[in-house]
Amino acid sequence: MSATGEVTDRRGRGRRIILWRHGQTSWNVERRFQGSTDVELTETGVGQARRAARLLASLAPDAIVSSDLRRAANTAAELAALTGLDVTRDEGLRETYAGVWQGLTHDEIISRHGEEYAAWKRGEAVRRGGGELETEVADRAAPVVLRHTDKLPEDGTLVVVSHGGTIRTTIGRLLGLEAPHWESLGGLSNCCWSVLGEGARGWRLLEHNAGTLPEPVLGDDD
Repeated sequence: MSATGEVTDRRGRGRRIILWRHGQTSWNVERRFQGSTDVELTETGVGQARRAARLLASLAPDAIVSSDLRRAANTAAELAALTGLDVTRDEGLRETYAGVWQGLTHDEIISRHGEEYAAWKRGEAVRRGGGELETEVADRAAPVVLRHTDKLPEDGTLVVVSHGGTIRTTIGRLLGLEAPHWESLGGLSNCCWSVLGEGARGWRLLEHNAGTLPEPVLGDDD
């Protein structure tokens, strides 16, 4: 039985991972790079989280794990309130640490660090602002996701509440894509999610940037 009272038949479909991006923050609206800075949700972001939580609750998740940054943890709390599940917070799911880029707007990054930005967009291994490589983000985040997935019942569902860049790198790692190709996955809009399903040959991307009509991607992963 799902949280909305609907009967959900999940037999034989394999485990699923729902990777859910947090709701809107003021820095998203300003196109200001957040990285690991702990920025709160806006009122709009809280509303987005509540709306998305109602949809995700209907999928009858078995567990919720979240980044410990407030924008993700407070998004996760909306789903926890509907499902009665506890939220496990893990700093391994934080957004990419981006050093001196953090707090800068998109235009300021291009103006001050244009060559570095262009190299990143080309798919080169770049420590944006002197921070983490994308592969290092995947190195810390993907094991967290897999560790919690291993605890699921057969055909269970895990909801991972995290950040645009971290979700993209985690999806790329779990799908076995080479790091230069992770950019081809595209970004997630605020409070949208992607779904990975367990298949005979590993994880498959079942949905990407789901949950709303197409909206601009605002934030670190554009």
